[in-house]
Amino acid sequence: MLAIYKKELRSYFTSMIGYVFIAFFLVIIGLYFVINNFIMGYANFEYVLSGVSFIFILLVPLLTMRLIAEENKQKTDQLLLTSPLSANSIILGKFLAVLTIFMIVIAVTCTFPLIIKQYGVVPMASAYSALVGFTLLGAAYLALGLFISSLTESQVVAAVITFITFLLTFLMDSIASVLPTDNKSAWVIFSVLLLVICVIVHQMMHNLTVTVGIAFVGEVALTAIYLVKPTLFDGLVVYVFNWFSVLTRFDSFTMGIFDLTNVVYYLSIIFIFLFLSVQSLKKKRWS
Repeated sequence: MLAIYKKELRSYFTSMIGYVFIAFFLVIIGLYFVINNFIMGYANFEYVLSGVSFIFILLVPLLTMRLIAEENKQKTDQLLLTSPLSANSIILGKFLAVLTIFMIVIAVTCTFPLIIKQYGVVPMASAYSALVGFTLLGAAYLALGLFISSLTESQVVAAVITFITFLLTFLMDSIASVLPTDNKSAWVIFSVLLLVICVIVHQMMHNLTVTVGIAFVGEVALTAIYLVKPTLFDGLVVYVFNWFSVLTRFDSFTMGIFDLTNVVYYLSIIFIFLFLSVQSLKKKRWS
């Protein structure tokens, strides 16, 4: 794992991607920092982090698009797959490398509340609570980007899909607010989501039998529940979309609320997508 970690980390600084990511991230945070905390005079640094959360949509795809997609395109993935390293070590090494790049940004950002403190009273607890949430949010996006990169051979395709996926998570609350809440519409929406999941499963496993089986069993289960107790679907779409909204949970950190439930939620997202990335790599190893 250490060899993969060092190789990936070195590649980010030899290809300039790491420098570009860190520079753009800090420039945008710095601009919001100056405008909010010095020009407008707010003492709350968490407002800055809340305002720049959109930056993940723009910059994380740049960082994660090459992680595995480049290996697949250049066929160097065969070297990894035939090496004595386990799939867990490969994925973890790559993830820790991109996480290290991100943590450099976080380390610099941690000094900003201390700078504001030199000029007045600053709610440090809420500022650093927001920083913890910001770090967890970024790590979750990095894990998701890594998984998407494992599904394709094209860096461009990986970047575009990652961007669209992040954008959907960013707009999840807005999407949920305009979706119908009646049970029939909910059944249709969940059926479509099941189809999307099956497409992802097929992309990972390339096994039509398994994909069709999941689609059939899932659709039968959804239809059976809808026919037996349709009221269960009332308002369920809004609830599910809100539950999957990663930004909604980040908002609680920016309000100074350090909820362990949200910490566990982000750690679970990281674990799930790292696990899926490992399974994607294992599938290639045995195919």
